[in-house]
Amino acid sequence: MGYKADSYDVIVVGAGHAGVEAGLASARMGAKTLMLTLNLDSVAFMPCNPSVGGPAKGIVVREIDALGGEMGRNIDKTHIQMRMLNTGKGPAVRALRAQADKVQYQSEMKRTIEEQDNLTLLQGMVEKLIVEDGVCKGVVTKTGAEFEAKSVVLTTGTFMRGRVILGDLSYESGPNNMQPSVNLSHHLEELGFEMVRFKTGTPPRVNNKSIDYSKTEIQPGDEKPRAFSYETTEFITDQLPCWLTYTGEETHKLINDNLHRSPMYSGMIEGTGPRYCPSIEDKIVRFNDKPRHQIFLEPEGRNTKEVYVQGLSTSLPEDLQQKILKTVPGLENVEMMRAGYAIEYDVVVPTQLWPSLETKTVKNLFTAGQLNGTSGYEEAAGQGIMSGINAARNAQEREAVILDRSQGYIGVMIDDLVTKGTNEPYRLLTSRAEYRLLLRHDNADLRLTELGYEIGMIPKERYDRFLAKKEMIEQEMKRLEKIVIKPSEQVNAVLPENSTELKEAMHAANLLKRPEVTYQEIHQLAPADYEIPEDVAEQVEIQIKYSGYINKSLQQVERMKRMDEKRIPDGIDYFAIGGLATEAKQKLDEVRPLSIGQASRVSGVNPADVSILLVYIEQGKIAKIAK
Repeated sequence: MGYKADSYDVIVVGAGHAGVEAGLASARMGAKTLMLTLNLDSVAFMPCNPSVGGPAKGIVVREIDALGGEMGRNIDKTHIQMRMLNTGKGPAVRALRAQADKVQYQSEMKRTIEEQDNLTLLQGMVEKLIVEDGVCKGVVTKTGAEFEAKSVVLTTGTFMRGRVILGDLSYESGPNNMQPSVNLSHHLEELGFEMVRFKTGTPPRVNNKSIDYSKTEIQPGDEKPRAFSYETTEFITDQLPCWLTYTGEETHKLINDNLHRSPMYSGMIEGTGPRYCPSIEDKIVRFNDKPRHQIFLEPEGRNTKEVYVQGLSTSLPEDLQQKILKTVPGLENVEMMRAGYAIEYDVVVPTQLWPSLETKTVKNLFTAGQLNGTSGYEEAAGQGIMSGINAARNAQEREAVILDRSQGYIGVMIDDLVTKGTNEPYRLLTSRAEYRLLLRHDNADLRLTELGYEIGMIPKERYDRFLAKKEMIEQEMKRLEKIVIKPSEQVNAVLPENSTELKEAMHAANLLKRPEVTYQEIHQLAPADYEIPEDVAEQVEIQIKYSGYINKSLQQVERMKRMDEKRIPDGIDYFAIGGLATEAKQKLDEVRPLSIGQASRVSGVNPADVSILLVYIEQGKIAKIAK
């Protein structure tokens, strides 16, 4: 027998990386929020790599922070190492990456949730949704508790009908032998959702004491203090190193000789795995010309001997994993503490979502994270914060907040998912963003802090600091555009050796556009009479040095914005439009794009189809689907 429990504005199901951001965002926006999780001890759990950030992903963490989210602040407080990647390349691909203290990351996030006003954290398994006339009204737990809500957010990760596979062994399970969610998945199918099966995996963990580090290469963190959050002022300085080693001929022979024991090749695994994070057996088969593959040994925390063997993700049998590990330099006498495994799980086909992450099938129901077909903690958290914001605004009867592709990688990811879908676990890459010079690690605050403040996620004190920084950037750029540097021996002595001598007077801003000249050199030649903080100097240099490329990107954004402003009427019947290709009609009917811009990004819709659709709408002869 069920019973009526409390009612809330927003209920978040799941407390992984999507769930925690959704719950915190909703509560911070003033919505009375309940967060339900299978196990209170697994809040913000890292079942795979104990790290945050990396190419594109690190920029998402900065965007979450600029919007008022928690991931950046939490990793800044709990990391064991931080490094800026791609420092030798341009600003568009630079990204911060941190190794987490896995247990501390969890406990600190749980503490933040417990202290958050308007947010209740409760252990419980959601078995079904309360749906009336196509509208979600709440959830029902395994114990029969019925919780009512104006909005519900599902962030179930890899728990939906989770199945762990290890060699020829398979059993129902969530990650790390946690309880899976079975009934909720079946319930979603009953409600009319199309589900697919994806797969991910994890490598073995080994005992730090049994590693011979003399045979590996040290990978230290950056000496310069780094942070993801714009609010962080205290930095961790006692960092732990990671270590690099490689697979070799013996490793590859052992795997090739035992491919028949791999669930991937025996047919036991049905789900589609991640292209950009393949298992070691997949790497060796697909890249059989490579004599070795990198293996990173990453500590899982300060108070544990467990080491994560990145690069050796596998679902091969346990006995074989132990043999494979011992073929790697430094691991000849290693003790395996946990075996790697693959996990299959159910995914909601993401083209069933609006850009707000509300489902098209059931009103007031939102989904986020790996349930939507993504891989990675950062992708999950990016969707989580947007689903939490929109669930709260839905409960408050306010318009959804939708990031476009020029505002952030979060906007790129959500648009990719709801417009194109994905036939494999989706991972963010810099190459997915057509405006990547605008979507940099360094300028996430300039792109999104104002929005965070407008929707109530950023406090006034932080917003005022942001405005002061923005004003200082503009002031310094104007100063460099006005100030003239005249040629002299002293000036040419300051310029780098590979820079052409200055022979005629030049504005400081134009001199800074030379690739080899830095802001520090310009400041030496034309010092300001006020202090320029490092983050302001960085912005001035990037914005001036890359101004031509940035302006070109902004023109592209304006063109696409005009396309996105051309709205497609609700309920339009694509099958009644003459001239549209059959595939275009089918794909447009499936995705139901909101604008001409979104329609142009739907897979299977070509420019000729877009032109026909545009003419059809502008003529005003709109055939609607009969309700």
